[in-house]
Amino acid sequence: MGDRYRKVLLLLIAPALLAQQAHTKRPYQAQSPSTFLYRVEDQDQVIEITNSAYEVVGSLPGRPPNEYLVLRKTTKTKQAIDEIGMEASTTVEAWPVGADFKQKPLYSTTVEGVDPTTVNNEVFLVSRGLEDTQWWSVFKLGTGERLFDTYVPLVQFSITRDVQNLRYAGLDVPGDDVSDQRLKAPNVVAVVTYASAERVIREALITCESAKQAIDLRSFADASRTVTYAGHSLRIAFSRNYPSAPSTVAITIPVVKDDLDLAHLTGPATIHATAWKR
Repeated sequence: MGDRYRKVLLLLIAPALLAQQAHTKRPYQAQSPSTFLYRVEDQDQVIEITNSAYEVVGSLPGRPPNEYLVLRKTTKTKQAIDEIGMEASTTVEAWPVGADFKQKPLYSTTVEGVDPTTVNNEVFLVSRGLEDTQWWSVFKLGTGERLFDTYVPLVQFSITRDVQNLRYAGLDVPGDDVSDQRLKAPNVVAVVTYASAERVIREALITCESAKQAIDLRSFADASRTVTYAGHSLRIAFSRNYPSAPSTVAITIPVVKDDLDLAHLTGPATIHATAWKR
């Protein structure tokens, strides 16, 4: 039999072998214990909880077509009763459906936080706000890589009508302990992020000409922030908290050609947004 005929025969046999292998995968069962521990430590009542959950996801950006993954989401918390805040960590691991969990996962992502949640079979969120301030980290569901952080609930929308072409937006407000020295400039307010499920498309640094106003707008104690999408634009608003009057300051950034059109920002003349990269 010539090489040419061998190649043809292999091409004919290979799909049947793959189909047979898929149907003959050995069944398996996995268990991840959830635990509850109560103890008294230095006169404090301490509770430690471990919870695990499984989820199957498929048709993921950046992964082969028709591939399904099993996620194991494990959250561990430690909290003293009657005290604010807690210690918490979340691990998200992923395996192809059919793979034994004794094998090395495709990825394993661990971060401080709770409540791992998948969104649109594209990304997953972990709630990072363990004390007073709510914020989230957004990760790629197909690879476990971090996309961005946001101090407002994740904004999601489609930039096309006929077929969903999803995009995500968030607002990162730098705290006093931020490591990037550029974000410690007195006129910095926040960073707005515009992303697909696979990459950050645009980050923009929001600044204010008045350093005093910038401090007020980024204050976690004295101000609240919202980001909404409507009319092909992102609206970013800052309002003072009660008992102060809201005195809302808002800017609008159009979304044009799958990007933030920073040149056509509308809002107070003292507020600016410029392209920025981490």
